Amino acid sequence: MGTKAFLSANEAAAHGVRLAKPDVVSAYPITPQTTLVEKIADFIADGELGSKYMMVESEHSAMASALGASMMGARVFTASSSQGLLYMCEMLNYVSGARHPVVMADANRSTATPWNIFGDHRDAMSMRDSGFIQLYVESGQEALDTMIQAYKIAEDPEVMIPVMVNIDGFTLTHTYDLVDIPTQEEVDAFLPPFNTTLKHSLENPMVTCATIGPLFHTEGRIQQQAAFEVAKKKINEVAADFAKAFGRDYCGLVEEYKCEDAEVVLVATGSCAGTARVVVDQRRAAGEKVGMIKLRSFRPFPKEYFESLGDRFKAVGVTDKDYSFGFLGTVYSEVRASMYDSNAKMANFICGLGGRDVSKAHINEMFDVLKNLADGKQEEEVQWIGRRW
Repeated sequence: MGTKAFLSANEAAAHGVRLAKPDVVSAYPITPQTTLVEKIADFIADGELGSKYMMVESEHSAMASALGASMMGARVFTASSSQGLLYMCEMLNYVSGARHPVVMADANRSTATPWNIFGDHRDAMSMRDSGFIQLYVESGQEALDTMIQAYKIAEDPEVMIPVMVNIDGFTLTHTYDLVDIPTQEEVDAFLPPFNTTLKHSLENPMVTCATIGPLFHTEGRIQQQAAFEVAKKKINEVAADFAKAFGRDYCGLVEEYKCEDAEVVLVATGSCAGTARVVVDQRRAAGEKVGMIKLRSFRPFPKEYFESLGDRFKAVGVTDKDYSFGFLGTVYSEVRASMYDSNAKMANFICGLGGRDVSKAHINEMFDVLKNLADGKQEEEVQWIGRRW
């Protein structure tokens, strides 16, 4: 039996890392990620985690050293946020292109300028094409559990893709909740030791991070894409295996919440899903046919799921804590493209930028818009929720 503790999502994620037993941790502090790697440092100092902790001089170095350790066959972890993640950008592409299963946490935070230390998804969404799997969590419990799942997904021989676990800055990273911490024995039974042939050794020399010119470069990218297609299946399988082992089911790529007979649904990512869940319950109690689709995996994107929705719902709304300037919200663009054959009315809700609260009142406002869309009383459009002017 595990134990229960009152933890922030950063502390919960650190426990997930401890239980996964990485060989090497390399990190550079940045708000609001700092307390996560500080907690891991405490575990190492107290003898609870036998990792090598590398104190590096920058976020770029943190990911570079993680890559080097992974090349030697080590299980590794790192973390960052905001400008730090942007500084890592070059190395993200090296790690993913060389197919090394680094696991990292991103404490989601807005990017400059204007300068802001609070949470939205602009940092991670800007790394959309870096070749990392991107998973988003709703709670501290999910942060802990997803860290463990991330290693099993990344290190699968058919996948070998790095994973970024996204935790909403301050909204989750610095808020506390009761979290169930599994035992080491339980996690060891679920997560096998890292074993890879993709590593440097004197006995089996190889070239990694190689230069590949125009003649074969395309084939390398095709292999990356093929691995992401495999990852879709593996994310679902790992979530199902985790549910059997620990009793907590995160439904893989997406979760439907009270959508069986819903007429209008809201697609939510990260902590917004928790608030939307409460509002759905309240409106259901009032007799309204509403539901939520929680998007857990942004990359790989569950295109086939959204394609399959067809005309099942009258209206579909999408929350976005990022805006792709010159077009639309980042997640909305993906959902709308996947549902191009659907007759459902659609709306894009831009919310929570720079850490602005996404309240139950805001979620209710979104559902009101969706009801008007479904009834033909409102046109489809982008809605900036909670704007001050």
